Amino acid sequence: MLEVKFTREPGCEDLPLPEYQSAGAAGIDLPAVVEDEVIINPGEFRFISTGLHVAIPEGYEGQVRPRSGLARKYGITILNAPGTIDSDYRGVVGVILCNFGSEPFKVRRGDRIAQMVFAPVERAALIEVDKIDKTHRGENGFGHSGI
Repeated sequence: MLEVKFTREPGCEDLPLPEYQSAGAAGIDLPAVVEDEVIINPGEFRFISTGLHVAIPEGYEGQVRPRSGLARKYGITILNAPGTIDSDYRGVVGVILCNFGSEPFKVRRGDRIAQMVFAPVERAALIEVDKIDKTHRGENGFGHSGI
């Protein structure tokens, strides 16, 4: 089993450490660390601290993803989803919440605002060549297969 170490920012001892919410859950829920209630109006985004520092083992990343319930009920997502926490990052984990809903959204201390999934990372050897092989798809990009 992968071991990931966490520390909390001073003043966050009242909040529980992240945990899996069910036996089959892929991600751990991340808490909001705000002093006062934060309002995110429709169309706005805000950086919200989790108050957590994480030591992810080399060869892995932490993927910060939206919580499906917040997206479905309130239109709340993460602006850069999935956000990547690299194995050598030791700063506080933050989440850029964005409100695509039609109503202001309140973030309170301890709210579960995002989830983190740990995933292996493969490093690539980058090789410059004169040209690359052609494929049937070629340069067809966004929307190439229809709607």
